[in-house]
Amino acid sequence: MRQAFADAVSAALDDDPRTALVLAVISGDMFRRAAARHPGRVIDVGIREQAMIGVAGGLALTGMRPIVHSYAPFLVERPFEQVKLDFGHQGTGAVLVGIGGSYDASTAGRTHQAPGDVALLDTLPGWNVHVPGHHDEVRDVLRDAISGDDRVYVRLSATGNRAPRPVSPRLTVLREGSARSAGVVVAVGPMLDRVLAATSDLDVTVAYASTVRPFDREGLSALAGRAGNADVLVVEPYLRGTSAHEVAEALSDRRHRQLGLGVDRGEELRAYGTPADHDREHGLDAEGIAKAARDFFLV
Repeated sequence: MRQAFADAVSAALDDDPRTALVLAVISGDMFRRAAARHPGRVIDVGIREQAMIGVAGGLALTGMRPIVHSYAPFLVERPFEQVKLDFGHQGTGAVLVGIGGSYDASTAGRTHQAPGDVALLDTLPGWNVHVPGHHDEVRDVLRDAISGDDRVYVRLSATGNRAPRPVSPRLTVLREGSARSAGVVVAVGPMLDRVLAATSDLDVTVAYASTVRPFDREGLSALAGRAGNADVLVVEPYLRGTSAHEVAEALSDRRHRQLGLGVDRGEELRAYGTPADHDREHGLDAEGIAKAARDFFLV
């Protein structure tokens, strides 16, 4: 996904003079050729993440379309006040592209982990959030994001699904349950393949979400209406329960149960480990999802 991002942004810099890329050292080597071609529109501020956002906000005020990139904790968490003020309060737009996800860089320690990035942006109005599940989806997401003027966060992952799915603001149904099905499972981005494997023996509808904000409340309501039960399981690659309020709004007109799977909100893991180790500890591997789904739906 990171390479797909670099290719798409390099092409955008060539094709659209409105675009500018702002970096804080991270991934700078991937844009050396683009910087040589467009020295005024590829800006590396050094390890100064607050300045990175401020520079991007200033570019946006002049009518440019800034693309801002770093690891998620350095892009969303560390400069959060600047994100809040220099884009939201000023009414400007930008495309923020984060790597590292929740714990893709687990061996770098807690400084490089950001399971709360989407939840944090969710406290601000007007942000569109995309979580592609395959590197081929990144190109389409960025094309639409760069051509607009709104505030966009694109969350890239080091892992993904085996095949791309349609990039859409709506939920995409991959498997529809029967009229007596147990409910609906929403798989976000790179969680899809393991969700499909984990629920293969359950009578449930499985829907894919690569756009999580705005959330497709109407689509979820329709899927729950067709299912035998309006119970919903959401599997997200970031903080557990991040979309719980969205599910509650979507199904506010009917009785339902919901369960969120994601990075645990309890005690943080202090062992570095691999991303697969973290998945297993948080119950986000196929086995963990399967157990949670059976316990939730088969009651």
